[in-house]
Amino acid sequence: MHRLTDQLILYSDLPGDSILMRLAEICRDAAAGGAEKSALIHRCHREVKRLLDLSTTYAFDGNLWQNYLTFVMVTHLNSFSLTCEQRGAHDGSVNRIAEHDFALFLRLFTYDFGWLEEALGIDCFTVLTHYRAIGKDAVMYNRNVSERIRALSAKIEKAPDAGAVFALVADHLRVCGTGLFGMNAAFRVREQTDGGIDFIAINNLDRVTLDDLVGYDIQKKQLRDNVEAFVAGRPFNNTLLYGDAGTGKSTSVKALVNEYGPRGLRVIELYKHQFPLLSAVIAQIKKRRYRFVIFLDDLSFDEGEVQYKFLKAVIEGGLESRPDNVMILATSNRRHLIRETWRDRSDMEHEEDIHHSDTVEEKLSLAGRFGCAIRYGSPDRQLWDAMVLELAARQGITGVDAESLLREANRFEIRHGGVSGRTAQQFINQLAGCAEAGE
Repeated sequence: MHRLTDQLILYSDLPGDSILMRLAEICRDAAAGGAEKSALIHRCHREVKRLLDLSTTYAFDGNLWQNYLTFVMVTHLNSFSLTCEQRGAHDGSVNRIAEHDFALFLRLFTYDFGWLEEALGIDCFTVLTHYRAIGKDAVMYNRNVSERIRALSAKIEKAPDAGAVFALVADHLRVCGTGLFGMNAAFRVREQTDGGIDFIAINNLDRVTLDDLVGYDIQKKQLRDNVEAFVAGRPFNNTLLYGDAGTGKSTSVKALVNEYGPRGLRVIELYKHQFPLLSAVIAQIKKRRYRFVIFLDDLSFDEGEVQYKFLKAVIEGGLESRPDNVMILATSNRRHLIRETWRDRSDMEHEEDIHHSDTVEEKLSLAGRFGCAIRYGSPDRQLWDAMVLELAARQGITGVDAESLLREANRFEIRHGGVSGRTAQQFINQLAGCAEAGE
């Protein structure tokens, strides 16, 4: 195996701790002799476990080795994969190099681990090439990724030569893109110990759409119009969803992932303590073909917090312009995001500012960076009743007349913080839970 991986060009920079490269090193050491058998067995079992873990994450089945190699081929970022993502596989010298690597991968597809198993007295690789996975609930993995990888793996297995593999992979990259962004729509960010960043895919999103949000038709239209412009490459505005708690602001963002993900929208959730990573995030996504929403949930700043100044400069106002494929979308219970006090209005007398109320203007300037500000207010009684009845119908709650249902809902909201979409859903959840328990 090491003789094959040593010849890779585009994929030569695969991490040394990747499963493929570690197995190649194991094969090198086993072939050379001199390595302790028990140590080699331990190293093999460790890579087999990693392969099983990856296969569990993506619900691979059948030949896990081939599924894994396919996963590597379409997620590795290199000049060929990024070109295919942007423009497709046009004529170019890089295509010949890609075919060279795919010929090696085709040989790796049918690599015989028999000699290694015989030498070490193990049989784990044989099991992996004829694997029967335990059925999983769809929320445990990304079904789209799993299906795409397994389908492509099956086609590559039957490919007659490297040219056929080239065509299959190039077509996949053109349609789906490369890397994790090509197979997932929502991400969180994790900082590496060396200061770099990793994007962590979010698989178990609620399958909600904007139409599932009862009411708020004007707000949904404003949000859709702005996002439609963004996805289509037209001028758009950074977006702020603000208003009362539990009114569907965060739910609306989840709905955007589900509705616009197939059209190339990607959402990256960033927490307030991660704002220093914002420039690094933008640097990694600004040249990709996808449209990225950087999602700042429940954004607000208390007096004394100064991270908003950094955020303000990054959103708009720094020397480097914001890329056209990046939108900042924040949700907040506050319209102006930063806690204001009456003391801010007396800054000239108490803080020695020359101009009156400069502190107020400084704090309001962050909200001004969001050209699309949409307010989600608490529902009136009529909308509240409509929410309760609609959610009850979706849940399949029967045997309770509307008048009794609304009376119980009103009692519930008095004890649980007032009328909101969240409170209505909590009431329906309680009602459905009791019904299933037979109470």
